[in-house]
Amino acid sequence: MPTVTIRPFAPGDAPAVIDVILPIQREEFGVAITAADQPDLADIPGWYQTGAGQFWLAELDGQAVGTIALKDIGDDAVALRKMFVKPAARGPVGAAQALLATALDHARDGGVRAVWLGTTDKFKAAHRFYEKNGFSLVEIADLPEAFPRMAVDTRFYRLEL
Repeated sequence: MPTVTIRPFAPGDAPAVIDVILPIQREEFGVAITAADQPDLADIPGWYQTGAGQFWLAELDGQAVGTIALKDIGDDAVALRKMFVKPAARGPVGAAQALLATALDHARDGGVRAVWLGTTDKFKAAHRFYEKNGFSLVEIADLPEAFPRMAVDTRFYRLEL
């Protein structure tokens, strides 16, 4: 089985990030969205690589197959964002689990106490994945004020570290 490598986002990675994220959003889940609709993708270092945040890529045979990000939202909390894995790297390949483990280790090492995330009702496999990894479903009213809610988010989770 090929080995998945996880590494932080570096200058020049933006095209690979968009190549992972957009097809999943648009073709797999039918979300009518463009890169321009996601200003965070135009400034990953400024948006994610500050404070307790970071942005990672999963690579398989030198090709980007997944992404995950943590956005520092203050008060020892982060928002988990941009968790996407190409279909060929899901399941037994382990890209999603490796990405999440890397992000959670980074959060713990940075003194983060809570990880929050939003997703849509459509992403059923994601719901199972987050719940399997200890995330608890929360109501929208429970979200921290600084949580960067996306318009498509309808389901929310929290993980205590």
